[in-house]
Amino acid sequence: MSNDKGQNANALGQECTSCSNSGCACEKRSNLDCTNWLADIPGNDFDIVEVQFKNTRKGFYRNTAHLPLAIGDWVAVEANPGHDIGKVSMLGRLVKLQMKKANLKPGVEILRLFRKAKPSDLERFEQAKAKEVDTMIRSRQIAADLKLKMKIGDVEYQGDGNKAIFYYIADERVDFRQLIKVLADVFKIRVEMKQIGARQEAGRIGGIGPCGRPLCCATWMSSFVSVATSAARYQDISLNPQKLAGQCAKLKCCINFEVDSYVEISKQLPSRDVPLETKDATYYHFKTDIFKKQITYSTDKHIPANLVTISADRVYEVMEMNKNGEKPEKLEITDGRKPEVKAFGDLLGQDSISRFDKKKKKKAKSAKGGNKDKQSQEKHQPDNAPAEGNKEAAREQRHQQRRKQNMSPRAANNAEAQAQPSGEKRPQGRRRSGRRPDGQGRRGANNNQKDSDASSSNNQQK
Repeated sequence: MSNDKGQNANALGQECTSCSNSGCACEKRSNLDCTNWLADIPGNDFDIVEVQFKNTRKGFYRNTAHLPLAIGDWVAVEANPGHDIGKVSMLGRLVKLQMKKANLKPGVEILRLFRKAKPSDLERFEQAKAKEVDTMIRSRQIAADLKLKMKIGDVEYQGDGNKAIFYYIADERVDFRQLIKVLADVFKIRVEMKQIGARQEAGRIGGIGPCGRPLCCATWMSSFVSVATSAARYQDISLNPQKLAGQCAKLKCCINFEVDSYVEISKQLPSRDVPLETKDATYYHFKTDIFKKQITYSTDKHIPANLVTISADRVYEVMEMNKNGEKPEKLEITDGRKPEVKAFGDLLGQDSISRFDKKKKKKAKSAKGGNKDKQSQEKHQPDNAPAEGNKEAAREQRHQQRRKQNMSPRAANNAEAQAQPSGEKRPQGRRRSGRRPDGQGRRGANNNQKDSDASSSNNQQK
């Protein structure tokens, strides 16, 4: 028995080094596998076995020969016509529950399980599987030539290679009688057409969803429930067809995952159609945070204006006041405190274009140097500097007064015009040639000398 299992594993290209039962028992399990949690209970015997084939196809077969089977064994089962090769997926009394789940009627004829698959059976099965892709591509071209509005999504050959199942998708009813004749003549096999939905096709092909994980229909989902747009409304999801649709062009199955919890919590919240009246204005429902149980109201029905967010308990309180003919002053309860307005902050910096650029710090050397020079000048300046400056200014004023007394009126006017105030600084720039630092030119100096000589001679004569 163990030799046969080892041959089966080698024929499929699967080697098991961790157990001695079968190479299939330790391999990666598919999305339709179930755990036999009654395996250790005595008396867990049932003569019907569940066998799994390619993708999501399963069948129930009667073990008339009472063969000792285990989950993962490859077996040859009865088909119409010929035989098929599949893998045992469930044993024992749990098969009854699986038959009930598959809506299998009691009067349906159950086919037989022949034997465990031999190496020759497995070799022939692998040869038939190798032709599936080429057959699918060629059958699509034949359907296009016949101008049939259908898409052949997958082809599955029977274990003996005498029959093939063509899975197709069509929005309308298709007359494929001519197509069956052409396919039978081209491939020399018996043809069976089976229509599937868009979700089943996506599960067969597989892919990555917008969440970054493999598609649910390709990993663990076996039965598909219809999804309605009302489930999106309960969860306040934007009714955008591009975001709600999956890769199968239907509504995403994950919309149904949390809708029950949303419906249950929404029953505890007040109605959205009832407006709230206050002394200031009338507030209408704008949005609801279901899990926080907070409701946002607006003073306008169509646009967000003067938004106020309050709890569900406060909403019930205001509704009760409005029923009694009372109107609160404000919708929210502030207790005399102003509500804190949080500024918007982009924590991740996703909206910034230069978020990856390194910011260079500018060093203000000139400003720092100028401050240091000023500080050094202040330190080196003596404390009595202002007093000495005042003394010099007083001396200069007395000297000018004496000079005016000895000057003639004309010379005094010229001196006052040419003289500058002692506190005013001369603008820095180029000096004119012939100008002295004290502000008087050569011509003014000669006039001053002549006037002083004339005044001295007059004094001597007097």
